[in-house]
Amino acid sequence: MFRRIDDSISVASQMTTDQVAAAKADGVTMIINNRPDDEEAGQTNGAEIAAAAEAAGVAYRAIPVTHAGFSANQLNEMNAALDAANGPALAYCRSGTRSTYLWALARAQRGDAPDTLAEKAAGAGYDLSSIRPMLDALSGGR
Repeated sequence: MFRRIDDSISVASQMTTDQVAAAKADGVTMIINNRPDDEEAGQTNGAEIAAAAEAAGVAYRAIPVTHAGFSANQLNEMNAALDAANGPALAYCRSGTRSTYLWALARAQRGDAPDTLAEKAAGAGYDLSSIRPMLDALSGGR
C-alpha cells in the first residue's frame, strides 16, 4: 500500500480516509497530497483526507501537481513540508510517481546527489530517468 523511499518519506497511490489510520499506525506524522481534486471521477478529495488526518493527529499539506509539470514553488513547498513533518511523511498522488518525482526534485534542490535519489526511488519501484536532467541541474552536479 505505502512504498517506503527512505526513513523520511513513503509514497502511495490515491488515498482513502480509511488509509489515514494505517499511515498513522506506520508512524507517519504528515500526509502530503500531490493530487489535484477532481482529477478523476470518484477519487477521495483532499478536504476529506485532511479531515481524517486532523482527526488522527497527523499533519496534512496539499501541494497539487498537475501533468503540466513541476514549479520552483512546488519544490520549495515540498521541502518545507518535509522539514515540518517531525517524522516520516507520506506523499500521495494517482500512482505515487508524481509524489516520488516531486520528492526527488525537492531533495536535489537541497543538494542531494541524483544517483542516491535514483537508487532510493528504484528501491520503492520508481524510475527517475525521465527527470534525471532536472535532478542534475538542480543538484549542481553533485
